Amino acid sequence: MNKKLPFLFLLLIIQPLLNAQNTFGTISIDSAVMEGYTLISVHQKSYLINNCGEVINEWTSNYLPGNAVYLLEDGSILRTGRTNSSTISFGGRGGVIEKYNWNGNLTWQFFYDTPQYRQHHDIYPMPNGNVLILAATVMSNAEAILAGRNPANLSQDVLFNEQIIEVEPIGASNGNIVWEWNIKDHLVQDFDNTKDNFGTVDQNPNKLDINFLNGTNTNANWLHVNSIQYDDVLDQIVISSRNLSEIWIIDHSTTTAEAASNSGGTYGKGGDLLYRWGNPQAYRQGTESDRVLYGQHTPQRITQGLNNQGKIILFNNGNGRTPLFSEVMIINTPFDSPGFYSQPNNNAFGPTVPDYIYVDTEEITNFYSPILSNAQVLPNGNTLICAGGKGIIFEIDSDETIVWKYIVPVNNETGDIAEQGQSTLAFQNQTFRATKYAPDFPGFIGKDLTPGDPIEQNPNLTPCNNLSINDNDIESVSIFPNPAINIINIKSNSPIDKFVIYDILGNQVMRSNGVETVNVKDLNSGLYFIKLVLNNKSTTLKFIKS
Repeated sequence: MNKKLPFLFLLLIIQPLLNAQNTFGTISIDSAVMEGYTLISVHQKSYLINNCGEVINEWTSNYLPGNAVYLLEDGSILRTGRTNSSTISFGGRGGVIEKYNWNGNLTWQFFYDTPQYRQHHDIYPMPNGNVLILAATVMSNAEAILAGRNPANLSQDVLFNEQIIEVEPIGASNGNIVWEWNIKDHLVQDFDNTKDNFGTVDQNPNKLDINFLNGTNTNANWLHVNSIQYDDVLDQIVISSRNLSEIWIIDHSTTTAEAASNSGGTYGKGGDLLYRWGNPQAYRQGTESDRVLYGQHTPQRITQGLNNQGKIILFNNGNGRTPLFSEVMIINTPFDSPGFYSQPNNNAFGPTVPDYIYVDTEEITNFYSPILSNAQVLPNGNTLICAGGKGIIFEIDSDETIVWKYIVPVNNETGDIAEQGQSTLAFQNQTFRATKYAPDFPGFIGKDLTPGDPIEQNPNLTPCNNLSINDNDIESVSIFPNPAINIINIKSNSPIDKFVIYDILGNQVMRSNGVETVNVKDLNSGLYFIKLVLNNKSTTLKFIKS
């Protein structure tokens, strides 16, 4: 009699229940998922995880996220941290930029945090080693009124200007500001002809109307820029203003003096807006019915060589519209020539509609997120999506099938780690972004990528263990005898880094490093999964303990 049948039959019966019980970590996984490692920053840690949710590396800071994190090509991470300042305080506040090497050592720490300015939300590592930093700076009410702001729309003592600086790191804690741009240098207003920036709003689409509030937001934080992403092909910066529901593009090829003017640089417009999209009523070339964006996050150019290269992908949160739903959009910015944007007859910038929209209409997997979030086109054609408000990260293939789903198991404010099976409803696991890196990313060269345990407590790796493996994997590694009574032998063409054995419920029952013979004498009879790590890649096989 074949002893495998009762166990395999039992597996078929309970498998749907096993896959349904995960509430954190890897919820589901399909063979179409892109092999790679995903980076997130929550509470005081940044984690690099594989598709099974196992930790490849982690870095610890003294600061909560402030909010972005990037993996660099030397294996370091560049992250932002939230300082304890009480001035310039709003969602996404930061104040410090930190660089940690692969081993977790702090190699650079730069504070941009005073009562007059403070880093928030985003940074960007430049190809030349410098760092772009997004910051809010203080304008007094007198300065705001002189710039043309309607005094009735000043509900606080100050108004925040949005600033981008480029910093050259120096030593362990210093930096040299080599470039600067401020939105306050690119304003227009038709409220008071005795004040600065007076002009015709609808004839100046490259400037920002200081009195457009997109509703009734009269707070100091009227713009709430939540991301800056650099386009190294065009030498431009893509900016997202959440409160105005617009994305902007500016020229980075300018000098600081040109960036404060309306001329100079590659594109001849200084620091004026080269392009804007999402809410044409902001420059009086449309109405509310023409509005497309609602509190969007992370617009960025799609990297050359990927699907839809050169277009912009963004997460449109949908905050403030009815009904509430989020979507991922890809838009093709219209050019007269590369970097020079078309604006037909001085009307609204195109496109009229996005090239692509992904929206999930199924209630069970709805990814509505009023805040945070991002989307990323992957080298294999899949798309990674982070619904940050719920800490949900998932990957879809070209048919929009979800091939991987992961729920962050860390409370972003307290650092509490969730236990598998715990409800997600009241768990505050907000995650700013998720970024996936392919195995050939330069930062992984020479690094130990051996998987550790998942982040969550009492992890259940059943969804990952049951993932089918291809024939090449089966040919390169095998276990025998199977069924086993006392000993299992592992045969492989590659050295074994480690193995982990799980029972049918996903509980880890045994693990070891670099052995070819496993003593399973003390295991109870039943079906088990043995996960083998070879050359930093993993393969899972099933075996029976008689």
